[in-house]
Amino acid sequence: MNLQARIEHFFTLGETFFDPKNEAFQLAKKKAFQQNSWFLPVFMDHATSQIKQSFLSLDALIHWTNSYPYLSNLPTGKKVGIVMAGNIPLVGFHDLLSTLIAGHTALVKLSSKDTVLMKYVIDSLIEINPAFQNLIIQQEQLKNCDAYIATGSNNSGRYFEQYFGKYPHIIRKNKTSIAILDGHETKAELDLLADDMLLYFGMGCRNVTQIWVPKGYDFIPLLEALKKYNFLGDEHKYKHNYDYQLALLMMNRQFYMDTGGILLSENPSPFAALSQIHYQFYTPGKLPTIDSSEIQCIVGKNGIPFGGPQKPTISNYADGVDTLEFLSKIN
Repeated sequence: MNLQARIEHFFTLGETFFDPKNEAFQLAKKKAFQQNSWFLPVFMDHATSQIKQSFLSLDALIHWTNSYPYLSNLPTGKKVGIVMAGNIPLVGFHDLLSTLIAGHTALVKLSSKDTVLMKYVIDSLIEINPAFQNLIIQQEQLKNCDAYIATGSNNSGRYFEQYFGKYPHIIRKNKTSIAILDGHETKAELDLLADDMLLYFGMGCRNVTQIWVPKGYDFIPLLEALKKYNFLGDEHKYKHNYDYQLALLMMNRQFYMDTGGILLSENPSPFAALSQIHYQFYTPGKLPTIDSSEIQCIVGKNGIPFGGPQKPTISNYADGVDTLEFLSKIN
């Protein structure tokens, strides 16, 4: 299967199998929600729509692969083990796409949290071209691969390094995103920031979990923008987290702000518990120093535009590591 065919097959995946009118697609989303209630239908719709528009359009695929002119001449047949995360819908899709576009065989360990949608993708590709049957292999144990791409927590990352360290590898650990505000954000920008914070319940590494604001910042407009996500409290697992975090803040007599579904508290950590957003103050004219080792995205007027983290392009690689470049250099 040559590169042009692979591009056309992924375009077909987006056009046909991610079509909202496709009954099998709708059934897969329904089953995915039954398997994992964190995958709200509105969140799956956003994820699949974003993949279709930004990853699977013909223009995106051609422009992306044209940046790697040697792809057409790469030796094929390498086996790439992919350990997928499952914190948000189809979070492992880009690794699968990159591996297959590079002409390799993907040995995939699916996350137990995201098996339905990923299996739908795999089955759809096989339906498009049965040759994918031998190019996408689902396995629980990934042994004897030529390279590995593994995504997980800091703890699992240590195991990945132990097991996969002697092979070419990309290992991704915990990361999160922050925003730096100047106090002059428009209502539209704050609405987009609310999406950056709370889409997918805030579980993605591209979700903003901490904001830096100037001293004297007026939080009221932001709190109003966040209220559109108070519906998250209708989900009992989220509500349990919210109630627990609220109780902790009250017991510790810590100042907090509450929209009725989202809590804001002052905290230096960029990582926040589910249902919480941390904030820190900075002196106007003196921007904060950020430890980039824990940060996926920095959102703001001097960084990624508001709303941008939840609309990555096909060449926005996690951790800034060019996956396709890595895959092209496997010996």
